[in-house]
Amino acid sequence: QVQLVESGGGLVQPGGSLRLSCAASGSIFRLLAMNWYRQAPGKERDLVAGVTSGGSTNYADSVKGRFTISRDNDKNTAYLQMNSLKPEDTAVYYCNARGLSTAMNLFDSWGQGTQVTVSS
Repeated sequence: QVQLVESGGGLVQPGGSLRLSCAASGSIFRLLAMNWYRQAPGKERDLVAGVTSGGSTNYADSVKGRFTISRDNDKNTAYLQMNSLKPEDTAVYYCNARGLSTAMNLFDSWGQGTQVTVSS
């Protein structure tokens, strides 16, 4: 079993910054992709950013140039640095991790979510 714990959400004014963290633990043999998704009220959960084990990244068009995803493979932790935040970035942000367990099974795990609110 693989657990993900997110932290770093909160209330910030427009133009401000936040840094989200996602720590993975449990029966992990190898972490492959780590991703951040977000879901605003009444909307679908959408991919925000992703990073592979090799460090390749991808971003939603709406956050390119403002958000940066990174990971520390030694700590099994992913980060999402969010700058120039806008009210439309308000959502619950979820961490997602995919990889191989110690039993050599593929896993696709989700965190509990952390609220990000951008408001003056």
